[in-house]
Amino acid sequence: MLYRLPLGRGGKLPPAGGFTTLPLTGDFQQSGTGVNLNGIVPTPDGRALIVVQSNTGTLFRVDPATGVTTTVDVPGTTFVNGDGLLLLGRTLYVVQNRLNQVAVVELNRAGTAGAPRGVVTDPGFDVPTTVAAALGRLYLPNARFSTPPTPTTPYTAVAVDVR
Repeated sequence: MLYRLPLGRGGKLPPAGGFTTLPLTGDFQQSGTGVNLNGIVPTPDGRALIVVQSNTGTLFRVDPATGVTTTVDVPGTTFVNGDGLLLLGRTLYVVQNRLNQVAVVELNRAGTAGAPRGVVTDPGFDVPTTVAAALGRLYLPNARFSTPPTPTTPYTAVAVDVR
C-alpha cells in the first residue's frame, strides 16, 4: 500500500497520524522476501505515479485515486535492485543500488510504456540508493551496504554528468 499525506496550505504537513492508506490492486503482487516497492515519482503527465519493485525489477504505474497498478512496458528491460527514482521531463532514472548503475528510460507521456536509453555507471558508485539532479548532473549518495558501519566509516556522494 501507499500512504497519502494531505498537504495543507504552502505544503504544510498534516498532524501526526493524519495520513490515509491506498491499497494497491491490479498488476502489482507482493513478491517473496526482500524489498518490494521502492522509489516513487509522478508520470510525465502528472496524472499517476511510477514505482519500482526492487526484487522483480518491474516498473508499475499507480492510479493515485484508486490504487490500481499496471505494469510499465519497457521491452527487454528489468530494473532489479531498483531503488531511488528521478523523473526529468520524460526521462526516468532508476537507481539500481547493488548493481552500481542507473538505468535510463524514455517514458511516454502517460507513463504506461518506455524505451531503454542506456545505463549510467561510475567507478565511485558504492551501492547508490537515490538520486537528485542539479545543474546538468545527477547526485547519488553511496549507502556502502557491503561495508560494516562504524562511527568513522566515510560516506560519499557521486556526481555524474547527464548532458
